[in-house]
Amino acid sequence: QVQLVESGGGLVQPGGSLTLSCAASGGASNIYDMRWYRQAPGNQREYVAQITSRYNTDYADSVKGRFTISRDNAKNTVYLQMNSLKPEDTAVYYCNAFRIPRSRYNYWGQGTQVTVSS
Repeated sequence: QVQLVESGGGLVQPGGSLTLSCAASGGASNIYDMRWYRQAPGNQREYVAQITSRYNTDYADSVKGRFTISRDNAKNTVYLQMNSLKPEDTAVYYCNAFRIPRSRYNYWGQGTQVTVSS
């Protein structure tokens, strides 16, 4: 099975940039579709971005044009480049790996905190 570890979170001012990393181990991570989710206090966990095993990408409307998801299969790592950050981007960001059947192959990292504040 797959283990995921997020890193790169921290405190950044509005308008700033930050890059998150998700390192995968324990399986053939190149065959998994990868997603980033985020959860702010009092809110449900929301979808942020996706990159498939074939490098197709998708973004939530709230981050479209500001965030970029990418993957480096040689390094078993997925990235989330975040630009033009807003206070409403403040949340714990989680990495997710999955494939069919999702009930059997669905893995989560521990999360990394991103705080956007002046």
